[in-house]
Parts: sequence; structure tokens; C-alpha cells
Amino acid sequence: MQIAMNTVVTMTYELLNSEGETLESSSEPVSYLHGGYDNIFPRVEEELHGKSVGDSVAISLEPADAYGEYDEELVQIEPASAFPAEDLVLGMQFEGEDETGDIVLYTVTDIEDDKVVVDGNHPWAGERVLFKCTVTNVRSASKEEVEHSHVHGADGHHH
Repeated sequence: MQIAMNTVVTMTYELLNSEGETLESSSEPVSYLHGGYDNIFPRVEEELHGKSVGDSVAISLEPADAYGEYDEELVQIEPASAFPAEDLVLGMQFEGEDETGDIVLYTVTDIEDDKVVVDGNHPWAGERVLFKCTVTNVRSASKEEVEHSHVHGADGHHH
């Protein structure tokens, strides 16, 4: 079966930075619903369209096609008093809102004196990455998966 609209694609993958270092990889196969549901990078989905089990893809993604450009405006300096002192550590993450009301995941990147630097950029924002994958299975999506716009597990999906 070929990868087409409303198929469930299962693959193993590896994501590398421009120095060839592995940023992320799958130890077990992962699945996504193919067909423009924003479950995978759109450029990767385009490249996989029409492929079959056993096919491999390696595609270089510019920042705009992956985690976005680095946005200096998403870096903020906040007073340490705005955080629970006992929980404040480098790498800590929390949700906040940007000026448009969208939810942003912020990461604490620096703590000094009474100031905390938080960054709302994805850790790999601004980087060109290489996405490599091998298709391990392709099947037709269930009606429920298409209605919900994502893959459900072997026992179905529970909200």
C-alpha cells in the first residue's frame, strides 16, 4: 500500500542537527495520520506521499520548515520573585501566553541574582535539521481516526 490521504504511516526516524549530531530518534516505530493534519512536518509529509513500506527518506529542513526561526522577542527577563523559589531550576518549563493569547512553552535558560531568563523558542528554533526515516507500515485510517485527525492506539482512543 502506498502512503496517501487518510493513511496511517508507521516509521522509525532520526532527527540530526547541521553538525550531524542526533537530536532525537525513535527507539520504537511511531505513527501519524497522513493527509495534512499537522501531525508531522509538512515538507516531510510531502516527501513521504506515494512511498511504501521499506522506503526511506532523508530531507533537509530549513528552520521555517521545522521548528521556526529564532525569535528574540520570545526571550524575557523576569524577576525571580515571580517563580516559586523551591522549584526554580535551569531547564524548568512552564506554559505562558504571548501577546496574542497563544500558549507558549517557556524554558528557564539562566538564573542570576534576582533575575530569571525565560525563552519561548523551541530548543531547535533557527536550526537546519535533517529528518531521516524508514516506513515500516502503511494502513488505511479508521473513520474515527480521520474524524479526530490523529492516530488511535490498538485499543481505540479515549478522550
